[in-house]
This record gives sequence, C-alpha cells and structure tokens, in this order.
Amino acid sequence: MSRRAVHRRDPSPDPSRDPSRDQRVHGVLGRHPSAVLLLVQLVAVLGYPFLQGSAVGRAFIGVVQIAVVTIAVWAVRRTPALSWSAALIGGPAVVFTVLEALSPDTDWIVLVSALLHAPFYFYVSYAMIRYLFHDDRVTTDELYATGAAFTVVAWGFAYLYAAAQVILGGGFIGTDSADDRSWFELLYLSFSVLTSVGLSDVVPVEPHARSLVMVEMVVGVLYVALVVSRLVGLIVARQPRRD
Repeated sequence: MSRRAVHRRDPSPDPSRDPSRDQRVHGVLGRHPSAVLLLVQLVAVLGYPFLQGSAVGRAFIGVVQIAVVTIAVWAVRRTPALSWSAALIGGPAVVFTVLEALSPDTDWIVLVSALLHAPFYFYVSYAMIRYLFHDDRVTTDELYATGAAFTVVAWGFAYLYAAAQVILGGGFIGTDSADDRSWFELLYLSFSVLTSVGLSDVVPVEPHARSLVMVEMVVGVLYVALVVSRLVGLIVARQPRRD
C-alpha cells in the first residue's frame, strides 16, 4: 500500500508571518500598512510648509502622524514592548505635540517633546527593521516598509537635533542667520544627512551637534548596506535562473 504525503494548510496562519492576512489589519490600514505610513510621512513633509504658521495645523499633523505610525507598526509587529512604548512614550508625546504647537518658543516644552518623540521614533524604526528581517521572503508591504522605516529614522534624528539645540543653546546655523533653526529645517537637515546628498543650508557648528550628525551619517550608510542590500539580494535570489 503506497503512502502519500498529506499536506495540510493551517486554517489560521500566524499574522506575524504575513500581516496582510490579518483581517484586523484590513480594517485599519488595508493590506499594506507600511505603504500608508510612508504616504502619511511624505504628505506631512509636503503639507507642513502650508500649516507651519498655524498652531492647529502643526498639532493636527503631529497627532495624526503619531497615530498612524503606532497603528502601522502595530499592524506589522504586535509585541508587548510596542504596547508599553505606545502607552508610556507615545501618549505623552501626543500631549506635548499639541503643547509645542501652541508654544513653539518655550524651550522646556520643545525639549520634553523632542525627548519623547526621538526614542519613540527610534523604537518604531527598530520594530520595522525587525519586521523586514523576520523571514527570508520579500512581500510588497516589506518593500514599502523599507521606505517607511527610512523616513521614521529621519524623523527621530530631527527631534534629536531639536533637543540638542535647546540643550546647547544653538548648535545649528543657517545661511540666513545664526538663530535657532525651526523643526522643519532640522528635518530637512536630517533627510539630507541620512541620504548622504548633503544638500542642506543648515550646518552643525557645535562639537556635540556635529557628533550627532556624524552618527546619522553612519546610520544612513548602514541602512543602505544592511537593509536595502538584503532586500535586493532576496529579490534577485528568487528570480528564475536562465540557462
């Protein structure tokens, strides 16, 4: 009597292996939560110049962004650590986002807001990179997550620069003046450094500020070398060989 191998399908696949199959994810951000996160980040970059003169507009962008970041990461990687991070850091960060929008020139509010946002965004970027490395296959959402994690890292360093600017009493200058740089200018500097294009009119002049910029330079290079190159390698490895 011949034996036949019986292949069974798991009726309830693990959503952490393929988050696009989780129906709860469908109801919140659709099949590609990382794509939604990336889109929101880019829309915030484009929309901030129109709303930076409005306290309500700045608060709205900040709160919506934190909410979408939290939901997107929850969708692709739900862990107890993420829940605690969202409760202990994300919640207060939302409050200080509103306070900073109402009082952008109050140093202690800017400092506390930056010290809450920076670790929150860095943890989110870590969680998304773990999501990218959790298996040896590349999904469509993981491709979007590559760009989303990159923008989240840039946001984290921008808030780190904002905290350093308050603590150092400066540290960054522009071509127009030596006054403190706005948060959007620091975000522009962060994207310029992380992408290694160097197209920024904001320059670090204090030693500690330059140290932070150098760290971001290394992070940008490592991101391309480790994350992007790994995804490219997996995609190439899955291509059919031609004789």
